[in-house]
Amino acid sequence: MTDTSAPTEIDATFAAPSDAPVASTATGRAATEPLRQDIRLLGGLLGDVVREHAGETIFDLVERSRVESFRVRRSEIDRGELADMLAGVDTAEAIPVIRAFSHFGLLANLAEDIHRERRRAVHVRAGEPPVASSLAATWSALATADLSDEQVGEALADAAVIPVITAHPTETRRRTVFEVQRRITDLMRYRDRTDLTPDEDAEVTEGLRRQILTLWQTALIRLERLRIEDEIEVGLRYYDASFFDVIPTLNASLRDHLREQYPAAGLSDDPIVRMGSWIGGDRDGNPFVTGDVVALATGRAARTALDHHLGELTTLAQELSMSSRLVSVSDALVDLGGADPGDVAADEPYRLALRHIRSRLLATVRDRFGGDAEAPGPLDDPSAEPYAVATDLLADLDVVDASLRENNDSALADDRLLRLRESVRTFGFHLSGLDMRQNSDVHEEVVAELLAWAGVHDDYASLDEDDRVQILVHELSHRRPLIGPGAELGELAAKEVAIVRAAAAAVAAYGPEAVPNYVISMCTSVSDMLEAALLLKEAGLFDPGAAGESPTCTVRVVPLFETIEDLQQGAATLRAVLAVPLYRAVVAAQGDTHEIMLGYSDSNKDGGYMAANWALYRAELDLVEAAREAGIRLRLFHGRGGTVGRGGGPSYDAILAQPPGAVQGALRLTEQGEVIAAKYAEPVLARRNLETLVAATLESTLLDVEGLGDDADAAYAVLDEIAALARAAYSALVHETPGFVEYFTTSTPLSEIGALNIGSRPASRKQTEKISDLRAIPWVLSWTQCRVMLPGWYGTGSAFEQWVGDDAERLETLRRLYRTWPFFRTVLSNLAQVMAKSDLGLAERYSHLVADEDLRSRVFGMITDEHRRTMAMYFAITETDDLLADNPSLARSVFNRFPYLEPLNLLQLELLRRFRSGDDSPQVRRGIQLTMNGLATALRNSG
Repeated sequence: MTDTSAPTEIDATFAAPSDAPVASTATGRAATEPLRQDIRLLGGLLGDVVREHAGETIFDLVERSRVESFRVRRSEIDRGELADMLAGVDTAEAIPVIRAFSHFGLLANLAEDIHRERRRAVHVRAGEPPVASSLAATWSALATADLSDEQVGEALADAAVIPVITAHPTETRRRTVFEVQRRITDLMRYRDRTDLTPDEDAEVTEGLRRQILTLWQTALIRLERLRIEDEIEVGLRYYDASFFDVIPTLNASLRDHLREQYPAAGLSDDPIVRMGSWIGGDRDGNPFVTGDVVALATGRAARTALDHHLGELTTLAQELSMSSRLVSVSDALVDLGGADPGDVAADEPYRLALRHIRSRLLATVRDRFGGDAEAPGPLDDPSAEPYAVATDLLADLDVVDASLRENNDSALADDRLLRLRESVRTFGFHLSGLDMRQNSDVHEEVVAELLAWAGVHDDYASLDEDDRVQILVHELSHRRPLIGPGAELGELAAKEVAIVRAAAAAVAAYGPEAVPNYVISMCTSVSDMLEAALLLKEAGLFDPGAAGESPTCTVRVVPLFETIEDLQQGAATLRAVLAVPLYRAVVAAQGDTHEIMLGYSDSNKDGGYMAANWALYRAELDLVEAAREAGIRLRLFHGRGGTVGRGGGPSYDAILAQPPGAVQGALRLTEQGEVIAAKYAEPVLARRNLETLVAATLESTLLDVEGLGDDADAAYAVLDEIAALARAAYSALVHETPGFVEYFTTSTPLSEIGALNIGSRPASRKQTEKISDLRAIPWVLSWTQCRVMLPGWYGTGSAFEQWVGDDAERLETLRRLYRTWPFFRTVLSNLAQVMAKSDLGLAERYSHLVADEDLRSRVFGMITDEHRRTMAMYFAITETDDLLADNPSLARSVFNRFPYLEPLNLLQLELLRRFRSGDDSPQVRRGIQLTMNGLATALRNSG
């Protein structure tokens, strides 16, 4: 399609431009042509729908906006001309325009995902070596590494890869939209892989048209504020969408391959890939999390798991229809079915056994959720006893499995039954582990009130650290609770106690896996950790033990080190708490494994991109050493967000960039927002992304991936200096420039994020205007929306420039580190990704929202100067003139979709002006929210 004038053909709308330089060679152009065709098809169908259902006027406005956006991109017109055109648009007309460009971003995502899948298949069919980040490449690398079975067995003794799903304000799509996306993906995949006749192709195209019409006529976002209950349901939708299909089979294949390659390693049957969640348990700054919410989150998760198992049992009973007249079965299977040999029903022993198992599982549902709990299908045995634990269910399924294998029916055992057995291993009766999280300041306040109520100490907060630890250890050494049911507590203390008691009830109902961790935000001391343990003791989750017994706790206390200073002191805090005999005994009872969470968000907000990344790396080195000294196994939990400014970027590269010893067969990391949909919305995507996490975890554990060797100390010293310079440059803007907070809050949609019903959690931990109190998501999201992307790069250019100076040898040092050190290469690659998504021309227009001309000029001038320095130093170090030279898929994405973001940004600006001028109408508010959602969807990692 040409972009010089408004087209007369409907199918031109949203088509990829005909002169798109998506590849520089004939081979490259041929490889990307299917992507262009897919975008052209989906965009054309969207154009049809817009014209037919929004009307000619809206269609023409959308098309003029699109054409002018490409002219802006090619520098044929000034951006101001397009801005002027959109400034006069009525709000009622602006909303369908915003929706049109938002839908295009969503459809472009689907097309790009399918294209990546297509390209991988081409490489496989061509017999090319497996690509890095695939398990096939990992198996190949391990096969040549000369690893002993003993080494592998020790390294992977507690192997675990656990993505932890968290709520996010930009991921507000409704289930209907989610399902339409899945159907479009299925149709596009079918179209791509099937040799269709013209009639069949037309039928698929018509099916796509129907789905896009449904998408157009379905509200993208809710009108009311997202509740925690909604966020819980959003998180659970990914299980039916992909996790139930993918994770059990992935776990089975991992175990089979590792045992085949290392038969004497002694690897367990425990699943490697498991799921976690923060939704409903994370109350740090979220006043809406209560004991009832914890009960709802754990209960809905458990019911989702149990319903899945029940459904699979029903289908399995239909499939295993073998007759005892035709096959032999084990005596154990006959006993499990419980039928008299003369009973007609005994002729189908597998069905009989599975119906018995299903009846027991249905009894389990009714036992956990009440007698009126509904489940698919009839209750075959009303007298069936409920299962006490998930392993009892697994034992019965193992009887079915063994009978099939003993009688030469392994092919049947390796199908649905295998997936169900792995599902029970993986998801149990709990589905996923719900982490609890609270700020250490809250713990201090609550514990002080409990101690005062019990008469232990009337002013705990006034005590120094040693005295606090002494009191806490004493209380943790006795089973006596501090409070009883009739305790008269303040609102906060009563709420916190209710939450841990709800967690204890979930553990009792669904097993200890239901609530495995208690994360302490802003943890700085031993007392911070012991305070959390004391709250767990009040709920019965921490047991001091009887005389002579060791204390135990089913929930791990997990300190979260967030600020740069806390990261620097993290190892000292770990050493200090392990020096407390009672706490060390608890860790021993937990398998001598200790988990530490690392905060990417607040460290970045605190000190900037480079300083935060290096503080995290240094902290990991120190924590690894502290754990080695103590003789414990360290498991790190990475609090990564979607954006580079919050620890985002390609997961495989990020994991390989960890320091030696930091990934000891186990990895937990948060997954947030629109990134969850991008990774896990459907099975093919989910399998690929979960494989990536596992591949990186195995390689980081078993191979030397740092690559520095004897040069490590010298490289660390270089980064020490650069990080300090970067932090100083970042602080000079964010913490030291007068008026910076005013500039930030005015030039970005920060206040609107808090005011427009986006997410269930307030934008700030406290009601202040301090940057330190602002939550990391709105901090990053705000800079992303206005296209500055400041958290992902600011301060880095100045640091490199100052450190190198005029010294050519220093520049060569950085070039060598870029070539040889995965950490440094990943830091720069992620920085380039962010800068490629920035647009200071658009950012300059947002700066005019600031009325103070001097402030605007001063702050935006600092931003543009640093942006220029960072670009120049990146090109000098990497010896390239292309920000995305190492990321061709993102390069395609940037070119294909970024002109379509232009109208979203310009309309957001216009609506912000109207909103701040007093137009508080529902349409203006909804329009702003739609632009936020559309930009987040198109950028894919906005917060």
